Amino acid sequence: MTEDGERPGFWFKPKAFGYGATPATWQGWLIVAGFVLLVGAITRFALPDHPLFLLLLTPVALALIWITRIKTDGDWRWRP
Repeated sequence: MTEDGERPGFWFKPKAFGYGATPATWQGWLIVAGFVLLVGAITRFALPDHPLFLLLLTPVALALIWITRIKTDGDWRWRP
């Protein structure tokens, strides 16, 4: 464990409330920032009303979900 309580190799931690995960390390924040930049680029260069918009956006979103899920220290479940 690191000094902030996170286990090495995990970039995200389960959310305290709700469903999903939140970044816990700089690597996790880098993945999220890269996602935001990539979605911004797709939005800028493949206009949202263009047929390719969802075709380009879907694999990027699925990749973020997949990376977040395998790099989360714990399970994803609803936390009230």
